[in-house]
Amino acid sequence: AARVGCSKQTLYSQFGSRQELMQSVMQEHLDLATAQLDDGQGDIRTVLLAFAMEHLQRLSDPHVITTCQLLSAEAAQFPEEARTLYRDGCDRLQQRLADWLVVAMRRGQLRQDDAHFVAELLLGMIVGLDFERQRFAVAHRDTDALRKAWAERAVDAFLRSFRPPVASGDT
Repeated sequence: AARVGCSKQTLYSQFGSRQELMQSVMQEHLDLATAQLDDGQGDIRTVLLAFAMEHLQRLSDPHVITTCQLLSAEAAQFPEEARTLYRDGCDRLQQRLADWLVVAMRRGQLRQDDAHFVAELLLGMIVGLDFERQRFAVAHRDTDALRKAWAERAVDAFLRSFRPPVASGDT
């Protein structure tokens, strides 16, 4: 409400409910986080680094941390809403990344594997424990330089792990 300059009531009435507002915010985050995957331009490392940096920057936003803390605290009281938000956020992010990875596998940029498994593994490598550090207000990668260094290490380790097999005649 503060960001758009209106009251909370006006904001809720615009979206119909608190849950619809949260779903809209999740969709915006998802669209921004996966925008680098949509254009299909650049080499695989460049695209994955851009995706990783966008994802890490979004997860470092103080509003995101606060929202996640609130959602965690209320999940037990509102389990269905929590599951819906998880599905609309985390599951969709994993699905979009998996879809992109399938294309990369078909192009021969990555070895063939279960795309959902690979997407979850890559997301875990990108985030590491930094999101948990932020949730618990302990030291974390709080600058673009630190996030970039981490993203590079995670993406490079991922690409080494899932590089396509070398044909027997290649050297």
